[in-house]
Formats: sequence, structure tokens, C-alpha cells
Amino acid sequence: MGKLDGTVALVTGASSGIGEATALHLAEHGARVALAARRTDRLEALVKRIASAGGTAHAIEADVTARDQAKRAVDETVATFGRLDTLVNNAGVMLLGPIVDADPTEWERMLAINVNGLMYCTNAALPHLLKAAESEPRRVADIVNVSSVAGRVARTFSGAYNATKFAVGAFSESLRQEVTKRHVRVSLVEPGAVETELGSHNKPEVREVLSQRFGQMERLQSPEIADAIAYIVTRERHVAVNEILIRPTEQEA
Repeated sequence: MGKLDGTVALVTGASSGIGEATALHLAEHGARVALAARRTDRLEALVKRIASAGGTAHAIEADVTARDQAKRAVDETVATFGRLDTLVNNAGVMLLGPIVDADPTEWERMLAINVNGLMYCTNAALPHLLKAAESEPRRVADIVNVSSVAGRVARTFSGAYNATKFAVGAFSESLRQEVTKRHVRVSLVEPGAVETELGSHNKPEVREVLSQRFGQMERLQSPEIADAIAYIVTRERHVAVNEILIRPTEQEA
């Protein structure tokens, strides 16, 4: 019997990386999982993978930067599975570079996904999470916001990305204080260097800097972050893991 049997989770950015791995982990623990992302072919493949392992999943094509689509992702999850117990806000993008002479459209893209999308999904999900926290099987609900070590430490050429992740931390802590007595737990996961697609969206010169900074380092793998997320949401009702900072052993900052 899984610790999350009878519960439903929604994972955004589920088509690859940390989101994909998290969906697999939550399904292994018994949750029925809704998968939200823009790349439906990858979502459908993940649905089949979860089903072949005995789990249940549902793919939802959604761009969470659009408020109506974020709400639709939540509504479709509840319409499909009847409830919502866990929201994992994982969708995000990292576009690095100097602030001087920056292209503000990159800032807007990061704010839209990393901040607005997370807040839109949270807003839509909260009524369902508060309801789930009052009912069986677990009488607790979870919001896990995937941030970054960049939400703690500002670095040169990372200013706008830092700003989005610092915002996630502030929003998470304020919400935690607001809903914790109603048994909705709000947790922040802050990975360091992880082997994902995240860095691939940058300009070639930025990718070169990242390669020099982390190239020889043994980076974390997505399942290792997913394992931390699964740890958070499988705790007993009275245990709230508010924050996990997880870095490769070799990463200094």
C-alpha cells in the first residue's frame, strides 16, 4: 500500500526533467497524477510509462503562463480524478546573462513562467487543496514549489533569474504562514546544479560559461530531486518540511 493511495497530484512542467521524475515518484507512492506541460507527445509517453508500472496518470496540455490555462489544468485534474491533494509547481525557465544591455523579453519570459505561472496554478488549486486537507485519506495537502539555489544566492549574470526565484521563496513563505493551520503544507525545494534541459535554452556564450562552471562537477539527476519532493509529501500529517536545499557535493555556492 502506497503512502499516497487515494490522493491526486498535479505536476507542472511534467514533460521532462524534474517534473517527469516527480510524476513517476508520486505515482509509485500511489497517487493518481495529472501531468501538465506544453509538449503533449512527451506527456502521453509518460502516461503510458506510469500505466505500465501499475499507476494512473492523465495528460493535460497547458501553458501555465496563461491564467485561464493554469486554471483549466487544475479544473481538468479535479474533473478527471475528483480531487486534488498535491500541487507541484515545477514549470520554469532559466535565461542567464548580464543585466546591462539585456533583452527584457527574456526577463518577461522568466517572470511569466517562474512567478506568474506558479502563482496562477496555486491560486486555482488552493480551494481544492484546502478541501482535501479536511478529508480522508490523509487530511493534509501539499504545495511544493521548485525554486533554486538561485533563490538564496545572487550571482553575476543571474540577476533576473535570481529575482524570480527570490520571489518564489517570498511567496511560498507568506502562503505557508497563511494556510499551515489548515493543514495545507507549503514547501520550497531549492536544487543546485541538476542535469536537465534547463541550461539549454540559453545563448551559446552563456552555455559555455555554465559548462566551465559546472562541466567537471558530478551534477544531481532529476530523480534525486524527485525523491526529495516525494519525501516532503509523504510525511505524516503533523510533519511539515518547509524547505530543502539540495546541491551536488562538489558545488560550493
